[in-house]
Amino acid sequence: MSGPRPPRRSAWSFRPGALGRGTVVTALALSLTALGGGVQQSVSAQARGVPQSARALRLHDQMRELWDDHITYTRLAIVGFAGNLPDLQPTEQRLLRNQTDLGDAFKPYFGTKAGNDLTALLRTHILTAVDILAAAKAGDTAKLAAAEKAWYANANGIADFLHTLNPGPWPAADLRAMMKNHLDLTLQEATDRLQGHYANDIADFDEVHRQILGMADMLSDGIIRRFPERFL
Repeated sequence: MSGPRPPRRSAWSFRPGALGRGTVVTALALSLTALGGGVQQSVSAQARGVPQSARALRLHDQMRELWDDHITYTRLAIVGFAGNLPDLQPTEQRLLRNQTDLGDAFKPYFGTKAGNDLTALLRTHILTAVDILAAAKAGDTAKLAAAEKAWYANANGIADFLHTLNPGPWPAADLRAMMKNHLDLTLQEATDRLQGHYANDIADFDEVHRQILGMADMLSDGIIRRFPERFL
């Protein structure tokens, strides 16, 4: 039986606190309160008052699959970066392709431009995460701080953009909390991986996975509510 988990510290010894903002308390509080948290994903579509037609179920499954790909290839990229693995570049390319896939999934409902704009925001989300890792590895505290700030600003931009597409089902405050939770949990996952806390890292990914399923459900539910006639 393993002992108690060691105190969580920054992966970057030159800057206490970097990549450490996703604390257990914050993550738990957000997952319980944000609509995109892990609690929501455990609630059935029927309990959420969402139609369960074959078309609705297909969209539900599509959203879950795409966002599951998002966190899976993000994890593989973190592992590849931490271990200097030779598959890092193709993993990053596959991760970027997922951002196009996500944008394309929104096009049938919100138009080509909206889908392309979402892809652009999501690509920035991924590329800025790479900037964070690169700056941390180089020990450049100024670039690291700037990249972290840009990453969270981009997350707010994604949330606000989604809100403009579908204001009623996707409240801006809930989307912002959902995106912040996603970033906080991912940062904790990266921190534990880079510190060599592998059991913690695996547990972190379980939390990331639960949270992203709730996020996917919130998005698919919102589309179904906006266009109910398309899901009869």
